[in-house]
Amino acid sequence: MPKLKTRKAAAKRFKATGTGKFMRRRAFHNHLLDHKSPKLKRHLKTKAVVDERDAENVRLMLPYA
Repeated sequence: MPKLKTRKAAAKRFKATGTGKFMRRRAFHNHLLDHKSPKLKRHLKTKAVVDERDAENVRLMLPYA
């Protein structure tokens, strides 16, 4: 059986944890940050866990993660 290809776009956006979950960036921390509070901006810097309903699709895109 041939080797599976990794979706490079997904590889740049998701990272697998040791327990097999996937981490992602949060939205809304790109521009237009002037009116957002420092607390919100600190929160948006942190990583989030990919929802379990989407994790299966991410796993298929990253076969070796």
